[in-house]
Amino acid sequence: MKPVVDNLLKNYLYLNVYFNDEEGVIAEPLNLTVSLRGTREVRDNCQLFRLTGLLDAFSEPTFRKVLGSKIDEGPKHIILDLSQIDFVDSSGLGALVQLAKQAQNAEGTLQIVTNARVTQTVKLVRLEKFLSLQTSVDAALENIK
Repeated sequence: MKPVVDNLLKNYLYLNVYFNDEEGVIAEPLNLTVSLRGTREVRDNCQLFRLTGLLDAFSEPTFRKVLGSKIDEGPKHIILDLSQIDFVDSSGLGALVQLAKQAQNAEGTLQIVTNARVTQTVKLVRLEKFLSLQTSVDAALENIK
């Protein structure tokens, strides 16, 4: 029964496009993993990724592949909203560092909106300045302008 439910959830996430009435932006679902879900919004000068779940060794390869290809598509300024992420391990941190470097090489920026759990993990390895941690999406958008 579980594979059937998982397939239904995947199909729902892959086929639906989300519209944010408040901001008038269409968010497309990302093809990630069962433990990591998200959407992508393309705005005037940036891409906003909203993620939920676990950024760990299981989800990291797909996360890096999908977001890496989206960075290449542009716009080059990236905001990762990780405020709904439950867990980040060393593989996830490595992927964030790699995405930050990719954005810099493309002459863009990467800003990460965090929650207390993510902030604590990033600060533990002293990457908070390099990863440009932000408290809200609005603060990240202001930094891009």
